[in-house]
Amino acid sequence: MIIDLPRFLIEERKYWSELEKQLDHVEREPALRLTLEEVQRFHYLYQRACADLVKIQTSAYEPGVCRYLESLVARAYSEIYETRKTQPGRKIQVLAVVGAFPRAFRRHLGAFGLAALLTGAGVVFAASALYLDEEAKAVLMPFPQLTGSPKERVRQEEEGKESDRLAGNQASFSAFLMTHNIKVSVFALSLGVTAGIGTGILVFYNGAILGAVAADYILAGEGVFLMGWLLPHGVIEIPAALIAAQAGFVLAGAWLSGNRRKSLVGRLREVSPDLVILIFGAAALLVWAGIVEAFFSQYHEPRLPYWVKIAFGCVEMMLLAFYLFVVGGSEEDQGGVKSTEPRT
Repeated sequence: MIIDLPRFLIEERKYWSELEKQLDHVEREPALRLTLEEVQRFHYLYQRACADLVKIQTSAYEPGVCRYLESLVARAYSEIYETRKTQPGRKIQVLAVVGAFPRAFRRHLGAFGLAALLTGAGVVFAASALYLDEEAKAVLMPFPQLTGSPKERVRQEEEGKESDRLAGNQASFSAFLMTHNIKVSVFALSLGVTAGIGTGILVFYNGAILGAVAADYILAGEGVFLMGWLLPHGVIEIPAALIAAQAGFVLAGAWLSGNRRKSLVGRLREVSPDLVILIFGAAALLVWAGIVEAFFSQYHEPRLPYWVKIAFGCVEMMLLAFYLFVVGGSEEDQGGVKSTEPRT
């Protein structure tokens, strides 16, 4: 490649100077956050400097200019790809992310209430069916091993104290629980595109399973075992499932919104930040629930007293309630997306 070196230097030096000024600014203030436009401009200047360096090296070789561009490109590269140590400002950003989840949750309490109502309806339906007709168990129970006697299952669990059926497999079991439950949660969100009908059916079905299992143990006089088994992970897992359904109903609300002043794309764009926050928050809760279920919930008396498990679950429930309803400050202070779920 043959270039007019004097003209090339005159035309390109202004871009090099601009990149150098940006680098000086960024290096003086490590915690500085650039806007999207500034990042795009910085990346453009970096790419242009790289291209100019190649031209200098492969054509009219100019040692001084070449060294200058090599230094400039190296500095820009390090700014783009380096990993900085956590700055105080970034700690504040992490705290802001932690507070964003409960704020998004509180912005759409109506959708959460709808999910809880449908789940409760499923619980009542299945529990009533099992109470009125014992043969309904075969239809309601999700797994064949749950169709037997609860007392016999409890006896087997308590007498198996010497053998750990999950020995060495707790991690894999926990990972299975996490991935399965997160997939179901994402499915609950995505079913919002069915105008919320699919999400509603899913949470009602989940409630029916919960109601059937709970009624089966309670009617057999094994309520303490049930609480010791379900509470440690259930007080996290069940709200997480409800929050995923909440996100599905928020999506449905945006889809069906009567606000025709905004396009469908505009309405979806408006709620998409909250949808992302809600589903990631639910996933984080499900990760914790999976760990607790695999390493704690599956162990019973006499190895692990029921009162310890029940107390643990109660503490979890109070902490989760405090986090969801208190942490994050007021909506007026933080701002956010207004709820778009349907009003009745």
